[in-house]
Amino acid sequence: MELDEAFGSVGEFGPSQKRLTAFLVLLQVYVACQSMLIVLVGAVPEYHIDQGEIPTSTEELARHVRFADKFTSIATEWYLIRHEAYKVNLASSLYFSGLLIGNIIFGPLSDKLGRKPVYMSGSLTNLTFAVGIAVYALLGYYIREWRFLAFVSNSPGVFFFLLSFMLPESPRWLYSQGNTAEAEDVLQYLACGNGKERLTIKLKPCAGTMKKNDSASGVLNLIKHPVLRWRTIILMYIWYVCSLVYYGLTFNAGELGGNLYLNVALYGLIEVPAFPLCMFFIEKSWSGRRKTTTFFLIFAGFTCIFTMFLPENSGLFFSPTLLALCGKLTVSAAFNIVYIYTSELYPTVVRNAGLGVCSMTCRFGGVLAPFVPSMKSLHPSLPFMVFGISGVSAGFLTFLLPETLNKPIAESIEDLQSPVCQMLKNKKVNQLGENTISKKSFW
Repeated sequence: MELDEAFGSVGEFGPSQKRLTAFLVLLQVYVACQSMLIVLVGAVPEYHIDQGEIPTSTEELARHVRFADKFTSIATEWYLIRHEAYKVNLASSLYFSGLLIGNIIFGPLSDKLGRKPVYMSGSLTNLTFAVGIAVYALLGYYIREWRFLAFVSNSPGVFFFLLSFMLPESPRWLYSQGNTAEAEDVLQYLACGNGKERLTIKLKPCAGTMKKNDSASGVLNLIKHPVLRWRTIILMYIWYVCSLVYYGLTFNAGELGGNLYLNVALYGLIEVPAFPLCMFFIEKSWSGRRKTTTFFLIFAGFTCIFTMFLPENSGLFFSPTLLALCGKLTVSAAFNIVYIYTSELYPTVVRNAGLGVCSMTCRFGGVLAPFVPSMKSLHPSLPFMVFGISGVSAGFLTFLLPETLNKPIAESIEDLQSPVCQMLKNKKVNQLGENTISKKSFW
C-alpha cells in the first residue's frame, strides 16, 4: 500500500500520536524557560549609589551600590550595572548564537539522520512556548535566588532527554530514505498504540530516495533564479524582523516598571490569542496570507512607535505597556503565519532549502534582540523606534510577495516562471472543486 493509505489504516491522529505530540508540546515549556532565563536570572533591581562620584570599577561598585529588591541575579552578584551591564545582554545573545549554530548543523542532520534526534515543531508548540514564559515567571516569583532558579529551570532537560529515547522515528523520513521495513515497524507500533489489532502493513517500494547534494543544490537554486532570489531576500528580512521584534519586546519586559514577574507573565500570555487569531484571518478570501501578515507587522510596528508619545502615567488603556503588549500579540501572530506562508511560496523541490535559509536569518534577529532594550540608555524611546521601523518596513515589503491562498502549490521552479503551467493548474483545481490547498500537500 501507499504510505498515506498505511497512515489511514493505523490511525492518522490516534492516542499514540497524541502522546507523542504531548511530549513535544510539553518540551516547549522547557524551551521557553531556557529562552527567557536571562530575563530573571539577569534582572537588575533598583539600586542606589551612596556617594556623589560614580564608581568606575567593579570593586568600587561593590562597595558603594545598594540594591533595593530582595531577589538575587547575576547582576546583583557580580554588579553587572552601568559599564558592566552589556555582559547580561551578551549572555542572552550567546544563547541565540547557539541556536544559530544549531540551526546550521542540525537542520541538514534532520534530513540525513532523521527527525527523532533533531526535534521539529509546529504552531501548537509555539502556543505552548507562550504558556512556558508565564510558567517561568511563576517560578521566578517563588524562587528569588538565581542559582536555584537556574537549576529548577534547567533540570527538566534531563527528563526530556531520557524520554526522547522512547520516540519513534518518522515513518515518512524512513520511507523517503528507502528504509521501507523500518517504516513498516514504526507504523505497526503506532497501530498498537492506537488500540488496533496488529495489522499486516506492506508498503510499496519508495520511488526514490533523498540525494546527498539535494540541500546544497536547493540553496544554489535560491540564488540562481531571479524569482526565488528576490522572494528569498524579502522573506529573510521578514523572518529577521519577526525574531528581532518578538524577542526584543519579550526581553523588554524586564526593563518595564512595575512588577517584574507580572510583566514577564503578561508578555507570554498575550501570545495565546495569536494562534486562533491568525488561523482565522489567513483562511478568509478577503485577507489571506499576504494581507494578514502585512497588517500584523505594520500594526506591531505602529504600536511600538506610538509608545514613544505616551507618558508612563497615561492610564491603563493608553499606557506604553499596553501598546507594547499589543505589539507582542500581533508580531507573534505574524511569526506564526510566516511559517505557513513561506512554505507555500517555495516550490516543493527547494522548500526545505528556503525554510532553512529563512530560519537561519531568524536567529540573527534573536542574537541582536537582547541589546535593543538596553539602547534606552541613549534615549528612552530608541528601542521602540527600532522595533517600530523594523515592523512597518517588513509589513510593506510583504506586499511585494504573491498571495498563496487557494492557489496550487508549485512543484518545480518552472511552475513559478511559466504562466501557462499556472493557468492549467488553476483550471485543474477549479474543475476538481478544491477551494483550498491543504497543509498536508506541502509539508
